[in-house]
Amino acid sequence: MKNWMQKNKLFFIGAFTGAIVGFLYWNYVGCLTGNCAITANPIRSTIYGTVVGSLFLSFFNKSSKKQVHND
Repeated sequence: MKNWMQKNKLFFIGAFTGAIVGFLYWNYVGCLTGNCAITANPIRSTIYGTVVGSLFLSFFNKSSKKQVHND
């Protein structure tokens, strides 16, 4: 379990950071009219930030599989 957490460390950091940014975006920018699909609700904004943050930082995760080049 600890090994799995180490491999996916960037994913969890991105998810946590994205959740905080999503909530802060709702809190400070938000949607004044309530018609915005994502930013009108703090839960949706936080979930959206979590997904975007985790996907963004998971791109920087190194693959554990070695690639073999056939020349």
